[in-house]
Amino acid sequence: MNLTFDVQNIQCGGCAASIRKGLTEDPRVQGVDVDVDRGRVSVETSEDIRAELLARLAQLGFPEKSGA
Repeated sequence: MNLTFDVQNIQCGGCAASIRKGLTEDPRVQGVDVDVDRGRVSVETSEDIRAELLARLAQLGFPEKSGA
């Protein structure tokens, strides 16, 4: 299952690395792709854990964009 999030504050490769590291700590996450230019995070998961991933992204400092 592929889940996509439009988030705030992604500015560089370091941000992308932090997101990848933070999200892949969950064993249900199989892959993370971060588009720095668009502020978009795509996550491949074994199940629908959208709410948990949004909460984790916010904890990491990358909350969902308003109106997304």
